[in-house]
Amino acid sequence: MTTNAARDPDLCVVTCALTGVLATRKQCEGIPYTPVEIAEEAKRAYDAGAAVVHIHARNDDGSPTFAPDVFARIKEEIQARCPIILNFSTGVLGDDVSEPVASIRGSRPEIAALNMGTMNYSKYSEKQKRFVFDMVFPNRYEKIMTLLAAMNEAGVKPELECFDTGHTNGAWPLIDMGMLKPPLQFSFIVNVLGGIPPLVESLQLQTKIMPPGSEWEVIGISHCGWRMLATALVLGGNVRCGLEDNLYLPTGAMARSNGDLVETAVRMVRDVGRRPATVDEARAILSLRGAS
Repeated sequence: MTTNAARDPDLCVVTCALTGVLATRKQCEGIPYTPVEIAEEAKRAYDAGAAVVHIHARNDDGSPTFAPDVFARIKEEIQARCPIILNFSTGVLGDDVSEPVASIRGSRPEIAALNMGTMNYSKYSEKQKRFVFDMVFPNRYEKIMTLLAAMNEAGVKPELECFDTGHTNGAWPLIDMGMLKPPLQFSFIVNVLGGIPPLVESLQLQTKIMPPGSEWEVIGISHCGWRMLATALVLGGNVRCGLEDNLYLPTGAMARSNGDLVETAVRMVRDVGRRPATVDEARAILSLRGAS
């Protein structure tokens, strides 16, 4: 992997998270399920200006899966349509990471997400006065290191997903052990109950905690998403949008596809005087194995 010492601050890497694991077509008709549908959404995101797509896999009925053969089919279908950079999810709820490890080793995406800590992962309905769901997302260091070892062996760049400041600060033992090798790539997720709130100060603190020279993006969940993208653009970060994170356009209308969301994000990038990175520029910025 190469380091981009001459990082152009005007460039912004736009990532699109295509489907996630929770939302269904009952909530948004544009949610893709099958490998072909996911690939078509990746092409729409690419055509709209995204350089990276974050991939979760689904069974044909929409239920989540981490089956390596499904991830392999998704990779094949996307690469037949466009040259966008692939980022595979590894976020299983249990301690068994054998399927994500097999996907990393078998498909070797350029990037794989690495959740950096345990947290309460919940959603509360003010209208219903109850928790819609309430669970713990466990990510002990043993689990993190197993995934990270597979990424290092396969030459896959870890994208460090941090829902709170402790997750970001918790990277240092892995750096000290030599398992995490700078320059690092962080994603700061905001507005998940149990994690850091969607505030400007949240991102300012996260960027102070991360090692100097790291790349970072914001992931704003639900209605705060557009405001947090705007915050990241002002602070010099990269951005992520997509139907995994937010189903709605700034107007309040539901997005028809991931392409709709990427078009809005790209317009925001340009409106603040920055420019969406091309795929090749994103590889250099993120220090990926294919960077020239």
